[in-house]
Amino acid sequence: GSSHLGSSHLGTDLAALHSRTIGPAKRARVPTPDFHTMLQPADHGESIYQLVPPKVHVQPKPPMFKSKIPDYPPTASTFHLPGTSHPVLSNMGGTIDKPVQNKSHSNFGKAPGGYKNDPNNYMKKLAKSCSVPCLSEVRRTNPEQLRPSHLKESKFAAMGGGGPPRRGEAPVMGLKSSKNFIVANAVEVILAAPKKPQETTKHFLHKEDYGKVPKYLTHIKRDIDNEFNYIRQLQEQQYSDSLPAVQPLDDRERQALLEGLKAKWEKVNTDYQAQTHCTILDTEGKVRRKEKCEAELAQLEKDIEKLSKRNIQVHLES
Repeated sequence: GSSHLGSSHLGTDLAALHSRTIGPAKRARVPTPDFHTMLQPADHGESIYQLVPPKVHVQPKPPMFKSKIPDYPPTASTFHLPGTSHPVLSNMGGTIDKPVQNKSHSNFGKAPGGYKNDPNNYMKKLAKSCSVPCLSEVRRTNPEQLRPSHLKESKFAAMGGGGPPRRGEAPVMGLKSSKNFIVANAVEVILAAPKKPQETTKHFLHKEDYGKVPKYLTHIKRDIDNEFNYIRQLQEQQYSDSLPAVQPLDDRERQALLEGLKAKWEKVNTDYQAQTHCTILDTEGKVRRKEKCEAELAQLEKDIEKLSKRNIQVHLES
């Protein structure tokens, strides 16, 4: 109450000060606060009744509405006719049980993550193949599999011997030979011609590459020459780069060029003098030849005049 009263008096004083400052002509009437208004407590947003929060009452959810009409598929529907550009109405008689029939791959696929591999459902050993049994197991379980389907022809039959003896055929017994193998071997060695000694020494003079330069030396020499040529080109390029861009022309070279230009001028002048008797230039060819000779003579005279001077500088890059 005291704080509100003090603020009211402060507001009155400020209004009085404002009225004095403005003057009597512009002085506004300030309303005087009521006594009951001065005694009311100030509202600071706090109350003892708000210390304990009130209980929140949750509105119970009503049960889901379900129609009493049976869930029959709609008549005159187009849900049963996918993949056609001219749909026709279906279920006109109400004989279909489901609104949309179940079809394979008629949805949007599995849920995200449904195509991941299952670590517990991996491919087991021999899931798509069978193991090869060992020989002992085949002999024990299926001995008929080891029997050949057909027998090959014996190599002894082609030699005329009739092949090896049959299983029930008795061998010939008691065959003996009167040959003395010791004496026969001795006589064969005595009567044999002596072997000629083989020449084990090598004739190096008869070799194919005797007296010739080896191929590897030729390759090495060619590589050295290529390297020297490359170094020489680098040195020439470095020397040409170090030379100044402008050099004085040699006197003998200047005289040679001057003599060549004078000889060419004499030749062009002779051709031009041969055409001077033609005072009437009635064809385009005559006019063109005369103009060409005059232009060449003028250019040659300019070049001769330039080369006739001393201390001629030549630009190397041009």
